[in-house]
Amino acid sequence: MPTITLIEHNGTQHSIVGEVGQSIMQAAMNAMIPGIQGDCGGACSCATCHAFVEESWVAALPAAEDTEIDMLEFASERRDNSRLTCQLVIQDSMDGMVLHLPESQY
Repeated sequence: MPTITLIEHNGTQHSIVGEVGQSIMQAAMNAMIPGIQGDCGGACSCATCHAFVEESWVAALPAAEDTEIDMLEFASERRDNSRLTCQLVIQDSMDGMVLHLPESQY
């Protein structure tokens, strides 16, 4: 199972082990990672699971679909590498991925 690192805005690191096919948001919520709220339960109808994908991983991910792009318009601190973790389905190839969490989600 892939290990993914989430880094809080204050530098605190959390490594989570996720099941292939599960969203990063769900794995993070199961591990009770601060900064991933997932208010909509993964329906891509809020932006409380927003994260910044470390630049070295951006190209390895599938492009965001229109619904995610639209929802990211509501995310605070949006950047070019912003993604909603509810839309990132864990794959074996994500082992070692690093995501940074925005300060606004605390």
